[in-house]
Amino acid sequence: MACRSGSCCGCGPINEDNARFLLLALFIIIYLLCGAAVFSALEQPREREAKERWAQRFEHFSQRHNLSKKDLKNFLRNYEEANLAGIRVDTVRPRWDFTGAFYFVGTVVSTIGFGMTTPATIGGKIFLMVYGLLGCAATILFFNLFLERVITIIAVVLKSCHERRHNKAVLPPNGHQVSRGNRAGGAGGSGEAKGPDLAGWKPSVYCVMLILGAAAILVSCCASFMYTAAEGWGYLDSLYFCFVAFSTIGFGDMVSSQRVVYEGHAMVAYRLGNFFFILTGVCCIYSLFNVISIVIKQVLNWLLMRLEAPCRCCLPSRGHHPHRRPRRNVVAPGHLRARRDLSIETDAINESDTDNGRRMSGEMISMRDFLAANKVNLAIMQKQLSEMAIGHPRQLASSSRQNGFSGGVGALGIMNNRLAETSVDRSENRLNPF
Repeated sequence: MACRSGSCCGCGPINEDNARFLLLALFIIIYLLCGAAVFSALEQPREREAKERWAQRFEHFSQRHNLSKKDLKNFLRNYEEANLAGIRVDTVRPRWDFTGAFYFVGTVVSTIGFGMTTPATIGGKIFLMVYGLLGCAATILFFNLFLERVITIIAVVLKSCHERRHNKAVLPPNGHQVSRGNRAGGAGGSGEAKGPDLAGWKPSVYCVMLILGAAAILVSCCASFMYTAAEGWGYLDSLYFCFVAFSTIGFGDMVSSQRVVYEGHAMVAYRLGNFFFILTGVCCIYSLFNVISIVIKQVLNWLLMRLEAPCRCCLPSRGHHPHRRPRRNVVAPGHLRARRDLSIETDAINESDTDNGRRMSGEMISMRDFLAANKVNLAIMQKQLSEMAIGHPRQLASSSRQNGFSGGVGALGIMNNRLAETSVDRSENRLNPF
């Protein structure tokens, strides 16, 4: 993979997006292996102890009440079936009244899925598949729109603070602020240099990540105080529940608002507070996850640049083949990438002219040229659909793929060009996070 710009190591050129995808897949696999090793070391001894303790209790109970192990196991299987229907040893609230069903559909569309309530009828399972398809899509759209507004608000606040610091910095020694006209006329080049800096200023992804992280911690801490007082959980267990619920993991081992009566607490107020904290926490954690993904993508871009460096020293010694046609979207060094900075429309015109010439001469095109032409047409159609969706044509920029963030989909597309690290006008050396 270090040889991405050419075949200096015997391998062909690799698309930049594919190289980033492979690096991320490798990172996730290593992350999963490390996580499995840690959880296995932490939880396996506890699991063995629980199995031994259960075997002793089972044996003692069957001997004490003179029950056969087969009958006792059948009884426990019946209880497991009842447990799936929402029946517990302790008294819990009804699962399928209107409030219980509302709690259930909330966990469905938010993709939390605690698992303490599941449909048991055929009609309920079929309706869940149809209902969840539209509900989950609408909720993800809501989260994306929430992320867009959060990023906008944070950018406005940070830019306002930046402008205040800038205005204090440009004050003359006498302490009186110079008017804009005098500053533009008297300061000359310095005033013109400060103006574009403020006009194109964008917040750093690290500042946004810090703010969203502080907001998520604040919401989790406040919610944990409420759950500790209402549910009787430990504070650490309440924090654990908040992360599992807010990140939509939803194990179901701890579920809030399931008792019939909460002594000493207003039930309606607690359930409203539970709904508010879960909604706010999910939105904050979702936004935080997407901002962290920007940082991860920065690290991947930095690794790609580091892997590209050994190939730059190999290219001059190999020479340039006069008839070799460079592939599209190949990760090549900067001086080679600058020579071929063509847009989709330019490639389409050149290839269409070639195809017309082949049609006039009666020559059959190869399968490779046929697939390339269809790829260009598909790219043009996707571009037109994107322009129709956003309501205006996208501006073409020569550095549209220089920072590795342009053309994102979903949350990455929302944050594209809104942060300093995802701006198309950001130079390549500023993309280096280290």
